[in-house]
Amino acid sequence: MGKITGFLEYERELPPRRPVGERLRDWRELEGKHPEEKLQAQAARCMDCGIPFCHKGCPLGNIIPDWNDLVYRGRWREAIERLHSTNNFPDVTGRVCPAPCEEACVLNINNDPVTIKQIEKQIIDHAYKEGWIAAQVSPRRSGKKVAVVGSGPAGLACAQQLARAGHSVSVLERADRIGGLLRYGIPDFKLEKHYVDKRMAQMAAEGVTFHTNTEAGKDLAADRLLKDFDAVVLAGGATQPRDLPVPGRNLKGIHFAMEFLPQQNKRVAGDEVPNQILAQGKRVVILGGGDTGSDCLGTSNRHGAISVTQFELLPQPPDTRTEDIAPWPYWPMVLRTSSSHEEGVIRDWSINTKSFSGDEQGNVKKLHAVRLQWVKENGRMVMKEIPGSEFEIDADLVLLALGFLGPERSPLLSGLGVELTDRGNVAAGPNWLTNVPGVFSCGDMRRGQSLVVWAIWEGRECARAVDSFLMGHSDLKASPDPF
Repeated sequence: MGKITGFLEYERELPPRRPVGERLRDWRELEGKHPEEKLQAQAARCMDCGIPFCHKGCPLGNIIPDWNDLVYRGRWREAIERLHSTNNFPDVTGRVCPAPCEEACVLNINNDPVTIKQIEKQIIDHAYKEGWIAAQVSPRRSGKKVAVVGSGPAGLACAQQLARAGHSVSVLERADRIGGLLRYGIPDFKLEKHYVDKRMAQMAAEGVTFHTNTEAGKDLAADRLLKDFDAVVLAGGATQPRDLPVPGRNLKGIHFAMEFLPQQNKRVAGDEVPNQILAQGKRVVILGGGDTGSDCLGTSNRHGAISVTQFELLPQPPDTRTEDIAPWPYWPMVLRTSSSHEEGVIRDWSINTKSFSGDEQGNVKKLHAVRLQWVKENGRMVMKEIPGSEFEIDADLVLLALGFLGPERSPLLSGLGVELTDRGNVAAGPNWLTNVPGVFSCGDMRRGQSLVVWAIWEGRECARAVDSFLMGHSDLKASPDPF
Protein backbone atom coordinates (compact mmCIF):
# COMPACT_ATOMS: atom_id res chain seq x y z
CA MET A 1 0.00 0.00 0.00
CA GLY A 2 1.21 3.48 -0.75
CA LYS A 3 4.81 3.57 -1.89
CA ILE A 4 6.58 0.33 -1.07
CA THR A 5 9.59 2.12 0.41
CA GLY A 6 7.68 5.20 1.60
CA PHE A 7 8.00 4.39 5.30
CA LEU A 8 11.80 4.35 4.82
CA GLU A 9 11.95 7.58 2.83
CA TYR A 10 9.54 9.85 4.72
CA GLU A 11 9.29 10.67 8.40
CA ARG A 12 6.00 11.10 10.24
CA GLU A 13 5.01 14.75 10.09
CA LEU A 14 1.91 16.63 11.21
CA PRO A 15 1.07 20.16 10.09
CA PRO A 16 1.73 22.86 12.70
CA ARG A 17 -1.03 24.13 14.94
CA ARG A 18 -1.83 27.81 15.08
CA PRO A 19 0.29 29.66 17.67
CA VAL A 20 -1.10 29.57 21.20
CA GLY A 21 -1.33 33.34 21.52
CA GLU A 22 -3.38 33.53 18.33
CA ARG A 23 -5.77 30.66 18.93
CA LEU A 24 -6.62 31.73 22.49
CA ARG A 25 -8.25 34.83 20.99
CA ASP A 26 -10.90 32.92 19.02
CA TRP A 27 -12.88 29.68 18.81
CA ARG A 28 -11.77 28.55 15.37
CA GLU A 29 -10.16 25.24 14.52
CA LEU A 30 -6.50 25.19 15.46
CA GLU A 31 -5.17 22.22 13.48
CA GLY A 32 -3.37 23.02 10.23
CA LYS A 33 -3.35 21.19 6.90
CA HIS A 34 -0.62 19.73 4.72
CA PRO A 35 -0.17 20.83 1.11
CA GLU A 36 -1.42 18.08 -1.18
CA GLU A 37 2.03 16.79 -2.12
CA LYS A 38 3.10 16.57 1.52
CA LEU A 39 -0.07 14.70 2.47
CA GLN A 40 0.57 12.26 -0.37
CA ALA A 41 4.05 11.67 1.05
CA GLN A 42 2.52 10.91 4.44
CA ALA A 43 0.05 8.50 2.81
CA ALA A 44 3.00 6.86 1.05
CA ARG A 45 4.33 5.79 4.44
CA CYS A 46 1.52 3.21 4.73
CA MET A 47 3.33 -0.14 4.57
CA ASP A 48 2.42 -3.29 2.73
CA CYS A 49 2.31 -4.82 6.19
CA GLY A 50 0.37 -7.97 5.32
CA ILE A 51 -1.97 -7.75 8.30
CA PRO A 52 -3.30 -4.19 8.67
CA PHE A 53 -3.78 -3.96 12.43
CA CYS A 54 -5.22 -0.47 11.94
CA HIS A 55 -8.44 -2.22 10.86
CA LYS A 56 -8.82 -3.69 14.33
CA GLY A 57 -7.64 -0.51 16.03
CA CYS A 58 -10.51 1.39 14.41
CA PRO A 59 -13.93 0.43 15.83
CA LEU A 60 -15.48 1.46 12.51
CA GLY A 61 -13.26 -0.95 10.60
CA ASN A 62 -12.16 1.86 8.25
CA ILE A 63 -10.31 0.43 5.24
CA ILE A 64 -7.31 2.60 5.99
CA PRO A 65 -4.61 1.10 3.73
CA ASP A 66 -6.89 1.46 0.71
CA TRP A 67 -7.57 5.16 1.10
CA ASN A 68 -3.95 5.85 2.03
CA ASP A 69 -2.94 4.25 -1.27
CA LEU A 70 -5.59 6.20 -3.19
CA VAL A 71 -4.43 9.52 -1.68
CA TYR A 72 -0.83 8.69 -2.54
CA ARG A 73 -1.90 8.10 -6.15
CA GLY A 74 -4.03 11.26 -6.28
CA ARG A 75 -7.30 9.34 -6.69
CA TRP A 76 -9.23 11.51 -4.25
CA ARG A 77 -12.76 10.70 -5.47
CA GLU A 78 -12.17 6.99 -4.88
CA ALA A 79 -10.57 7.77 -1.52
CA ILE A 80 -13.68 9.52 -0.17
CA GLU A 81 -15.90 6.74 -1.50
CA ARG A 82 -13.81 4.15 0.32
CA LEU A 83 -13.82 6.25 3.47
CA HIS A 84 -17.59 6.77 3.37
CA SER A 85 -18.16 3.05 2.88
CA THR A 86 -17.54 2.52 6.61
CA ASN A 87 -17.87 5.99 8.14
CA ASN A 88 -20.80 8.39 7.78
CA PHE A 89 -19.00 11.34 9.33
CA PRO A 90 -15.23 11.40 8.66
CA ASP A 91 -15.39 15.20 8.99
CA VAL A 92 -16.13 14.55 12.69
CA THR A 93 -13.86 11.57 13.37
CA GLY A 94 -10.97 13.22 11.52
CA ARG A 95 -11.14 16.00 14.10
CA VAL A 96 -12.20 14.55 17.45
CA CYS A 97 -11.34 10.83 17.39
CA PRO A 98 -8.27 9.93 19.52
CA ALA A 99 -7.06 7.75 16.63
CA PRO A 100 -6.76 4.22 18.08
CA CYS A 101 -5.94 3.22 14.50
CA GLU A 102 -2.60 5.00 14.78
CA GLU A 103 -1.77 3.19 18.02
CA ALA A 104 -2.38 -0.09 16.17
CA CYS A 105 -0.37 0.90 13.08
CA VAL A 106 2.55 -1.47 12.45
CA LEU A 107 4.87 1.54 12.20
CA ASN A 108 3.91 2.44 15.76
CA ILE A 109 6.14 -0.38 16.95
CA ASN A 110 8.79 2.31 16.40
CA ASN A 111 6.48 5.08 17.66
CA ASP A 112 6.06 6.80 14.29
CA PRO A 113 2.70 5.61 12.88
CA VAL A 114 1.11 6.80 9.67
CA THR A 115 -0.74 10.10 10.17
CA ILE A 116 -4.07 8.35 9.57
CA LYS A 117 -6.28 10.90 11.31
CA GLN A 118 -4.80 13.84 9.40
CA ILE A 119 -5.17 12.03 6.07
CA GLU A 120 -8.79 11.17 6.88
CA LYS A 121 -9.58 14.79 7.71
CA GLN A 122 -8.04 16.10 4.52
CA ILE A 123 -9.82 13.51 2.35
CA ILE A 124 -13.22 14.73 3.50
CA ASP A 125 -12.19 18.39 3.33
CA HIS A 126 -10.98 17.83 -0.25
CA ALA A 127 -14.30 16.16 -1.09
CA TYR A 128 -16.26 19.13 0.26
CA LYS A 129 -14.09 21.52 -1.73
CA GLU A 130 -14.75 19.57 -4.91
CA GLY A 131 -18.49 19.39 -4.25
CA TRP A 132 -18.58 15.60 -4.01
CA ILE A 133 -20.70 15.37 -0.85
CA ALA A 134 -24.28 15.00 -2.00
CA ALA A 135 -27.48 13.45 -0.75
CA GLN A 136 -27.95 9.73 -1.41
CA VAL A 137 -31.71 9.55 -1.79
CA SER A 138 -33.25 6.08 -1.69
CA PRO A 139 -34.96 5.20 -4.98
CA ARG A 140 -37.79 3.46 -3.13
CA ARG A 141 -39.85 4.12 -0.01
CA SER A 142 -40.67 1.33 2.45
CA GLY A 143 -43.70 2.97 4.03
CA LYS A 144 -42.19 2.31 7.47
CA LYS A 145 -41.66 5.02 10.07
CA VAL A 146 -38.79 5.06 12.57
CA ALA A 147 -38.18 7.42 15.49
CA VAL A 148 -34.57 7.98 16.53
CA VAL A 149 -34.31 9.51 19.99
CA GLY A 150 -31.11 11.54 20.31
CA SER A 151 -29.08 13.35 17.66
CA GLY A 152 -25.52 12.56 18.68
CA PRO A 153 -23.22 10.58 16.38
CA ALA A 154 -24.96 7.25 17.06
CA GLY A 155 -28.44 8.63 16.41
CA LEU A 156 -27.38 10.55 13.30
CA ALA A 157 -25.51 7.59 11.80
CA CYS A 158 -28.47 5.31 12.46
CA ALA A 159 -30.94 7.82 11.01
CA GLN A 160 -28.91 8.37 7.86
CA GLN A 161 -28.54 4.65 7.18
CA LEU A 162 -32.25 4.03 7.72
CA ALA A 163 -33.21 6.90 5.41
CA ARG A 164 -30.94 5.46 2.73
CA ALA A 165 -32.76 2.15 3.17
CA GLY A 166 -36.00 3.92 2.25
CA HIS A 167 -37.61 4.41 5.65
CA SER A 168 -39.23 7.60 6.94
CA VAL A 169 -37.01 8.72 9.81
CA SER A 170 -37.74 11.29 12.50
CA VAL A 171 -34.92 12.40 14.80
CA LEU A 172 -36.15 13.67 18.17
CA GLU A 173 -33.81 15.99 20.07
CA ARG A 174 -34.62 17.72 23.38
CA ALA A 175 -32.08 20.53 22.83
CA ASP A 176 -32.72 23.49 20.57
CA ARG A 177 -30.24 22.32 17.94
CA ILE A 178 -29.30 18.98 16.42
CA GLY A 179 -25.96 17.30 17.16
CA GLY A 180 -25.90 16.05 20.75
CA LEU A 181 -22.40 16.30 22.19
CA LEU A 182 -21.09 17.24 18.75
CA ARG A 183 -23.14 20.42 19.04
CA TYR A 184 -23.22 21.04 22.79
CA GLY A 185 -20.14 19.63 24.45
CA ILE A 186 -17.19 19.50 22.08
CA PRO A 187 -15.71 23.02 21.84
CA ASP A 188 -15.71 24.78 18.48
CA PHE A 189 -11.92 24.94 18.45
CA LYS A 190 -11.98 21.15 18.08
CA LEU A 191 -15.07 20.86 15.87
CA GLU A 192 -16.58 23.86 14.15
CA LYS A 193 -20.33 23.38 13.95
CA HIS A 194 -20.69 24.05 10.25
CA TYR A 195 -19.58 20.45 9.74
CA VAL A 196 -22.62 19.28 11.71
CA ASP A 197 -24.82 21.70 9.74
CA LYS A 198 -23.57 20.31 6.42
CA ARG A 199 -24.43 16.76 7.46
CA MET A 200 -27.86 17.89 8.65
CA ALA A 201 -28.52 19.44 5.25
CA GLN A 202 -27.41 16.25 3.52
CA MET A 203 -29.62 14.11 5.74
CA ALA A 204 -32.62 16.41 5.32
CA ALA A 205 -32.24 16.06 1.54
CA GLU A 206 -32.21 12.28 2.06
CA GLY A 207 -35.57 12.45 3.82
CA VAL A 208 -34.67 12.67 7.52
CA THR A 209 -36.85 15.06 9.51
CA PHE A 210 -35.46 16.76 12.62
CA HIS A 211 -37.53 17.74 15.65
CA THR A 212 -35.74 19.94 18.20
CA ASN A 213 -37.04 21.01 21.62
CA THR A 214 -38.80 17.64 21.71
CA GLU A 215 -38.13 15.45 24.74
CA ALA A 216 -39.26 11.92 24.06
CA GLY A 217 -41.22 10.54 26.98
CA LYS A 218 -42.34 14.03 27.99
CA ASP A 219 -43.29 16.13 24.96
CA LEU A 220 -44.03 12.91 23.09
CA ALA A 221 -45.18 10.19 25.47
CA ALA A 222 -43.72 6.70 25.35
CA ASP A 223 -47.00 5.05 24.38
CA ARG A 224 -47.44 7.59 21.56
CA LEU A 225 -43.99 6.69 20.22
CA LEU A 226 -44.89 3.01 20.13
CA LYS A 227 -48.20 3.79 18.44
CA ASP A 228 -46.98 6.27 15.82
CA PHE A 229 -43.77 4.53 14.73
CA ASP A 230 -42.97 1.05 13.44
CA ALA A 231 -39.65 1.10 15.33
CA VAL A 232 -37.98 3.29 17.94
CA VAL A 233 -34.21 3.68 18.39
CA LEU A 234 -32.90 4.93 21.74
CA ALA A 235 -29.67 6.82 21.10
CA GLY A 236 -29.83 9.45 23.81
CA GLY A 237 -26.28 9.01 25.09
CA ALA A 238 -24.81 8.58 28.55
CA THR A 239 -25.59 12.00 29.98
CA GLN A 240 -25.80 11.35 33.72
CA PRO A 241 -22.63 12.94 35.18
CA ARG A 242 -20.65 11.42 38.04
CA ASP A 243 -20.90 13.71 41.05
CA LEU A 244 -18.49 14.34 43.92
CA PRO A 245 -20.44 14.08 47.20
CA VAL A 246 -18.01 15.78 49.59
CA PRO A 247 -18.54 18.57 52.13
CA GLY A 248 -18.98 21.94 50.43
CA ARG A 249 -20.21 20.48 47.13
CA ASN A 250 -23.26 22.81 47.25
CA LEU A 251 -21.16 25.99 47.20
CA LYS A 252 -21.66 28.37 44.30
CA GLY A 253 -19.00 28.07 41.60
CA ILE A 254 -18.87 24.25 41.48
CA HIS A 255 -20.34 22.93 38.25
CA PHE A 256 -20.48 19.83 36.11
CA ALA A 257 -18.45 20.14 32.91
CA MET A 258 -21.63 19.73 30.89
CA GLU A 259 -23.14 22.76 32.56
CA PHE A 260 -20.11 24.80 31.54
CA LEU A 261 -19.24 23.64 28.01
CA PRO A 262 -22.63 23.87 26.25
CA GLN A 263 -23.05 27.48 27.33
CA GLN A 264 -19.95 28.46 25.39
CA ASN A 265 -21.14 26.49 22.34
CA LYS A 266 -24.31 28.56 22.48
CA ARG A 267 -22.34 31.80 22.73
CA VAL A 268 -20.23 30.91 19.71
CA ALA A 269 -23.45 30.14 17.82
CA GLY A 270 -24.61 33.70 18.55
CA ASP A 271 -27.03 33.02 21.41
CA GLU A 272 -27.42 35.18 24.47
CA VAL A 273 -26.61 33.14 27.58
CA PRO A 274 -27.85 34.86 30.75
CA ASN A 275 -25.65 34.22 33.81
CA GLN A 276 -23.12 32.28 31.76
CA ILE A 277 -20.52 30.37 33.79
CA LEU A 278 -17.30 32.19 32.92
CA ALA A 279 -13.70 31.49 33.89
CA GLN A 280 -12.54 35.03 33.20
CA GLY A 281 -10.43 36.38 36.06
CA LYS A 282 -10.85 33.19 38.10
CA ARG A 283 -8.62 30.51 39.54
CA VAL A 284 -10.05 27.41 37.91
CA VAL A 285 -9.66 23.83 39.15
CA ILE A 286 -10.72 20.98 36.87
CA LEU A 287 -11.29 17.56 38.41
CA GLY A 288 -10.79 14.83 35.82
CA GLY A 289 -7.98 14.25 33.37
CA GLY A 290 -9.86 12.97 30.31
CA ASP A 291 -11.05 14.63 27.11
CA THR A 292 -13.89 16.47 28.85
CA GLY A 293 -11.45 17.94 31.34
CA SER A 294 -9.21 18.99 28.46
CA ASP A 295 -12.17 20.71 26.79
CA CYS A 296 -12.88 22.60 30.01
CA LEU A 297 -9.23 23.63 30.09
CA GLY A 298 -9.17 25.04 26.56
CA THR A 299 -12.43 26.87 27.18
CA SER A 300 -11.24 28.34 30.50
CA ASN A 301 -8.04 29.68 28.95
CA ARG A 302 -10.01 31.29 26.14
CA HIS A 303 -12.25 32.93 28.72
CA GLY A 304 -9.17 34.47 30.34
CA ALA A 305 -8.74 32.47 33.54
CA ILE A 306 -6.03 33.64 35.96
CA SER A 307 -4.83 30.06 36.32
CA VAL A 308 -6.06 26.55 35.55
CA THR A 309 -5.16 23.47 37.59
CA GLN A 310 -6.19 19.96 36.56
CA PHE A 311 -6.29 17.12 39.09
CA GLU A 312 -6.61 13.43 38.32
CA LEU A 313 -7.44 10.72 40.85
CA LEU A 314 -5.34 8.08 39.09
CA PRO A 315 -1.55 8.02 39.03
CA GLN A 316 0.40 9.75 36.26
CA PRO A 317 0.67 7.45 33.22
CA PRO A 318 4.08 6.60 31.76
CA ASP A 319 5.43 8.66 28.87
CA THR A 320 5.75 5.61 26.63
CA ARG A 321 3.97 2.31 26.12
CA THR A 322 4.73 -0.40 28.66
CA GLU A 323 4.82 -3.92 27.26
CA ASP A 324 3.53 -5.53 30.45
CA ILE A 325 0.30 -3.50 30.54
CA ALA A 326 -0.54 -2.51 26.96
CA PRO A 327 1.72 -4.09 24.35
CA TRP A 328 1.34 -3.06 20.73
CA PRO A 329 -1.19 -3.02 19.03
CA TYR A 330 -3.45 -2.40 22.04
CA TRP A 331 -4.49 1.07 23.17
CA PRO A 332 -1.85 2.21 25.68
CA MET A 333 -2.47 4.16 28.85
CA VAL A 334 0.25 6.75 28.33
CA LEU A 335 0.56 10.41 29.22
CA ARG A 336 -1.24 12.44 26.57
CA THR A 337 -0.80 16.15 26.00
CA SER A 338 -3.70 17.74 24.16
CA SER A 339 -3.71 21.05 22.32
CA SER A 340 -5.43 22.54 25.38
CA HIS A 341 -2.60 21.41 27.66
CA GLU A 342 -0.18 23.28 25.40
CA GLU A 343 -2.08 26.48 26.17
CA GLY A 344 -1.27 26.55 29.88
CA VAL A 345 -2.17 24.33 32.83
CA ILE A 346 -0.84 22.90 36.07
CA ARG A 347 -1.42 19.14 36.04
CA ASP A 348 -1.22 16.81 39.02
CA TRP A 349 -2.07 13.16 39.59
CA SER A 350 -3.05 10.87 42.47
CA ILE A 351 -5.10 13.63 44.08
CA ASN A 352 -8.29 12.97 46.05
CA THR A 353 -10.58 15.92 46.78
CA LYS A 354 -11.84 15.81 50.37
CA SER A 355 -13.93 18.97 50.64
CA PHE A 356 -14.56 22.55 49.51
CA SER A 357 -14.79 25.70 51.59
CA GLY A 358 -16.17 29.11 50.71
CA ASP A 359 -16.81 32.67 51.78
CA GLU A 360 -19.76 34.20 53.65
CA GLN A 361 -21.71 34.60 50.41
CA GLY A 362 -21.52 30.87 49.70
CA ASN A 363 -18.96 31.07 46.90
CA VAL A 364 -16.32 28.38 46.64
CA LYS A 365 -12.85 29.66 47.58
CA LYS A 366 -10.71 26.64 48.38
CA LEU A 367 -10.40 22.99 47.46
CA HIS A 368 -9.03 20.67 50.16
CA ALA A 369 -7.29 17.50 48.98
CA VAL A 370 -4.89 14.74 49.90
CA ARG A 371 -2.24 12.90 47.90
CA LEU A 372 -2.67 9.20 47.20
CA GLN A 373 -0.50 6.17 46.88
CA TRP A 374 -1.75 3.41 44.60
CA VAL A 375 -0.82 -0.11 45.68
CA LYS A 376 -1.76 -3.57 44.46
CA GLU A 377 -3.78 -5.71 46.84
CA ASN A 378 -5.24 -9.08 45.87
CA GLY A 379 -4.50 -8.34 42.23
CA ARG A 380 -6.27 -4.97 42.25
CA MET A 381 -4.94 -1.43 42.47
CA VAL A 382 -6.32 0.38 45.52
CA MET A 383 -5.74 3.95 46.66
CA LYS A 384 -4.40 4.88 50.06
CA GLU A 385 -4.09 8.37 51.42
CA ILE A 386 -0.56 9.47 52.24
CA PRO A 387 -0.47 10.68 55.88
CA GLY A 388 0.49 14.33 56.20
CA SER A 389 0.00 15.06 52.50
CA GLU A 390 -3.14 17.16 52.95
CA PHE A 391 -3.15 20.49 51.13
CA GLU A 392 -5.50 23.20 49.91
CA ILE A 393 -5.64 25.28 46.76
CA ASP A 394 -7.43 28.53 45.94
CA ALA A 395 -10.40 28.01 43.63
CA ASP A 396 -13.03 30.41 42.31
CA LEU A 397 -14.47 27.96 39.78
CA VAL A 398 -14.43 24.15 40.05
CA LEU A 399 -15.42 22.03 37.06
CA LEU A 400 -16.32 18.37 37.56
CA ALA A 401 -15.23 16.30 34.56
CA LEU A 402 -15.46 12.92 36.27
CA GLY A 403 -17.15 10.91 33.55
CA PHE A 404 -20.70 9.71 33.08
CA LEU A 405 -22.84 7.00 34.66
CA GLY A 406 -25.06 6.02 31.75
CA PRO A 407 -28.38 7.44 30.54
CA GLU A 408 -30.50 9.66 32.74
CA ARG A 409 -33.40 7.94 34.46
CA SER A 410 -36.11 9.58 32.40
CA PRO A 411 -39.85 9.25 31.80
CA LEU A 412 -38.95 7.77 28.42
CA LEU A 413 -37.12 4.75 29.82
CA SER A 414 -39.68 4.11 32.53
CA GLY A 415 -42.59 4.73 30.18
CA LEU A 416 -41.29 2.28 27.61
CA GLY A 417 -40.39 -0.24 30.30
CA VAL A 418 -36.98 -1.07 28.87
CA GLU A 419 -34.65 -3.11 31.05
CA LEU A 420 -31.31 -1.73 32.20
CA THR A 421 -28.00 -3.49 32.74
CA ASP A 422 -26.34 -3.70 36.14
CA ARG A 423 -24.29 -0.66 35.07
CA GLY A 424 -27.41 1.37 34.34
CA ASN A 425 -27.27 1.28 30.54
CA VAL A 426 -30.18 0.27 28.32
CA ALA A 427 -30.01 -3.50 27.89
CA ALA A 428 -29.94 -4.49 24.21
CA GLY A 429 -28.62 -7.72 22.79
CA PRO A 430 -26.44 -8.42 19.75
CA ASN A 431 -29.41 -7.56 17.50
CA TRP A 432 -29.68 -4.14 19.24
CA LEU A 433 -33.25 -4.99 20.34
CA THR A 434 -34.37 -4.23 23.89
CA ASN A 435 -36.91 -6.27 25.84
CA VAL A 436 -39.66 -4.10 24.30
CA PRO A 437 -40.67 -5.26 20.79
CA GLY A 438 -39.70 -2.73 18.16
CA VAL A 439 -37.49 -0.70 20.50
CA PHE A 440 -33.75 -0.69 19.81
CA SER A 441 -30.79 1.03 21.43
CA CYS A 442 -27.29 2.01 20.35
CA GLY A 443 -24.36 4.26 21.19
CA ASP A 444 -23.46 5.43 24.67
CA MET A 445 -27.01 4.77 25.89
CA ARG A 446 -26.37 1.07 25.28
CA ARG A 447 -22.63 0.66 25.83
CA GLY A 448 -21.87 3.49 28.25
CA GLN A 449 -19.54 6.45 27.81
CA SER A 450 -17.28 5.77 24.85
CA LEU A 451 -15.67 7.15 21.68
CA VAL A 452 -17.32 8.85 18.71
CA VAL A 453 -16.13 6.04 16.42
CA TRP A 454 -17.87 3.46 18.58
CA ALA A 455 -21.04 5.57 18.49
CA ILE A 456 -21.04 5.77 14.69
CA TRP A 457 -20.36 2.03 14.35
CA GLU A 458 -23.17 1.20 16.75
CA GLY A 459 -25.55 3.52 14.90
CA ARG A 460 -24.75 1.91 11.56
CA GLU A 461 -25.15 -1.63 12.87
CA CYS A 462 -28.33 -0.78 14.74
CA ALA A 463 -29.76 0.59 11.49
CA ARG A 464 -29.14 -2.78 9.80
CA ALA A 465 -30.93 -4.53 12.65
CA VAL A 466 -33.91 -2.15 12.44
CA ASP A 467 -34.05 -2.53 8.66
CA SER A 468 -34.07 -6.34 8.99
CA PHE A 469 -36.75 -6.13 11.69
CA LEU A 470 -38.99 -4.02 9.43
CA MET A 471 -38.35 -5.71 6.10
CA GLY A 472 -37.24 -9.25 6.93
CA HIS A 473 -33.79 -8.59 5.48
CA SER A 474 -31.40 -5.65 5.00
CA ASP A 475 -29.46 -4.44 1.99
CA LEU A 476 -27.47 -2.01 4.14
CA LYS A 477 -23.79 -2.82 4.04
CA ALA A 478 -22.48 -4.46 7.19
CA SER A 479 -19.63 -2.65 8.90
CA PRO A 480 -16.52 -4.73 9.63
CA ASP A 481 -16.75 -6.42 13.03
CA PRO A 482 -14.21 -4.69 15.31
CA PHE A 483 -14.27 -7.43 17.95
